Amino acid sequence: MQQKFTPNQLIQYLYHETGVCDTLSIEEKIDEDIEVRETYESLADAYRQLPKVKFSPSAQSIRNILRYSEHTALTEQA
Repeated sequence: MQQKFTPNQLIQYLYHETGVCDTLSIEEKIDEDIEVRETYESLADAYRQLPKVKFSPSAQSIRNILRYSEHTALTEQA
């Protein structure tokens, strides 16, 4: 049975978010099917062009989250 892979599945593969069976199936399909390979290569090119940024919350944001967590934990215990 020929399985079709959607661009979303190829993106999951690109981000290493597929299971072992899906990964093997996708890799096999990329090797065998020129259309799937072209789609994957197009997505991979776009991925490489994305800016590599890292986000880190401010200290105030972390304090707010911890305060909220503490508050809700106390409310749930009551």
